[in-house]
Formats: sequence, structure tokens, C-alpha cells
Amino acid sequence: MEFTCKDFEVGKCQGQKLVDGETMPLVLQPPEADKADMESLLLALKTNKDWLEQLIVKNSAVLLRGFDVKNAKEFNDIVEAFGWDDIRYVGPAPRTQVYKRVWTANEGPLSEFIYYHHEMVLIKEHPKWLLLFCEVPPPEGGETPFVPSFRVTERMLEEFPEAVEEMDAKGLKYTFTALSKNDTSSMRGRGWEDTFGTSDRAEAERRANALGMDLEWLANGGVKAVLGPRSLTKVFDGRKGRRMWFNTVVGMHGKELSSAFMADGTEIPENVVKRGQDIIEEESIQFKWEKGDVLLFDNVALLHGRRPAKPPRRVLVATCK
Repeated sequence: MEFTCKDFEVGKCQGQKLVDGETMPLVLQPPEADKADMESLLLALKTNKDWLEQLIVKNSAVLLRGFDVKNAKEFNDIVEAFGWDDIRYVGPAPRTQVYKRVWTANEGPLSEFIYYHHEMVLIKEHPKWLLLFCEVPPPEGGETPFVPSFRVTERMLEEFPEAVEEMDAKGLKYTFTALSKNDTSSMRGRGWEDTFGTSDRAEAERRANALGMDLEWLANGGVKAVLGPRSLTKVFDGRKGRRMWFNTVVGMHGKELSSAFMADGTEIPENVVKRGQDIIEEESIQFKWEKGDVLLFDNVALLHGRRPAKPPRRVLVATCK
């Protein structure tokens, strides 16, 4: 697919990589200085919506840079310009609604690294598209690194073919625990009441079941969620038959508040998890946020995380079907 759009100009950013012939992230800039305003950007997005969708799938990540995007309201206008349906975030990260479809990204301490993951990877209905907006870039650190998921599968199959196929054949189960109320001192501090939008346990169980998880109530008022079985890898339509590393084994295995194991109870070998962690980091791509950046992700193709940062840092997010 050749670049033939008069409304955008291809740019560059530090940290770009060429992966299987595709530039990640592909940077799109205003074609002229007087086309950087919001009105011009929204018109360009609406006019080229189908083309842009194809571009996001092709390159997995597209960075809109150099446009005059100032705040959550204008970011929400960008989200709505694509016409994608909204999908409510379900997961352990503490977040706050800012404006309509726009939420804060994980509000956990900036000193902590948020590990790589596909957004809502364990939920039956996960986002197809993930949009991020940098309102306040951090003075140091705070990158949003991302990883081409298929590359992790390829390399794990090269080194651990039997273990990968065993985990895929048996499926995986996960557990995580949550308190009743939010705790923003933890990057996994979202309470179950906020997660499920109710303080009623029976209603929380009903909503959890609809999302593909079972709940076990704890004596401290918290809850243990059990999810699975889930596959280790997955192939999605329109992604060149690539086998995505669509799981959160490394992020949840052997942690204080979470666990990951094969669905029949078999433990996942520690050396496999450790090598998976190394490979994911080796394949990561990262760039420095600039004020006004809007990053468009193909959520089924990329894992993403957050580097530790010095405050202030404000990145907002929207999740779409």
C-alpha cells in the first residue's frame, strides 16, 4: 500500500524501527504549516478514515505529530472522527474519566514500570484500536514502548517450540486480586467496584461472568478473579496470518497479586517466562513523547507499556471496538 494522501506528509521520529518491511511508528505530519489546526486535522481524518484504518493495520502504529491538539476535548473529537464504537476499560489499572470517551492512562506511580500488554487481552471483548494523546510530556522518561507481538511468537517458537505448543494446546488460566476501593498508590490498584461499575456483589459477579471471568470473594472485602482458559497465541484477520503473542504470561506469572499457569494446573517453566521477558524487551520500540502527539495503535498487533518517568506526565487514552 503506497502512501498517496495529500492531507498528510510522512515524517520521522527518534526510535523508529523497520519491522518486516513496515515502519513503526509511521509518523504523519501536516502537509503544510497552515494545515496543523484542529479543523484541518478533523477534516483529514474523516475524509481518509478507511485509508487510515488500513494504514494502522499495515504499520501497527501511526503517530500524528505536529498538529495543534491541546486538550481532552480536542482529543475526544479525534476519537469520534474515526467513528469507532467505544469499549469500556476493564482491568486492574486505576483510571479516571476526563471527558466523554477520554480517560487517564494508568494512574499508578510514575516511578514504576508498567509491563508490556495488549489492552484487555484477557477479556472476551477487547479493543481493536487504542488511541493515546500526550497532553503533558514528562521532562524525563515516561515513554510508551511497544512491541510487535508476532515477533515475540516467532522468537519463542525458535527457542521453545515444545513449550509454546503445549501452552497453546492446553490453554492458560490467570488470577488477579483487587480491593473493593481504588488504590492509586499501586499500578494495579483499581478496585472491583470501579472495575464493574457497581458495589453490589451479585451484580459484579454477573458482569464478570459476561466478560469471561469468575469471582471469589475474600475476607478483606476484596476479590480474586479467575480467567481462562485462554490461548497463548492468536491469529487475527487481515494481519498477514501472523501469530500474535496474545497473552499476559510474563506480566502476571508469579506476581504478588496475580498468577499464570496452564489450564490443567501445570506450572509454566520459569526459564520460559524469563526468556520471554528478555525477548519482549529486545523487540521493543520507543520514542519520546511531544506535546500534542496522538498515537494510534492496532491493539491486537502490539503490546505496550510505560517507562518510569519524572513528573509531570499526562497521557490520555481512548479504547475502541
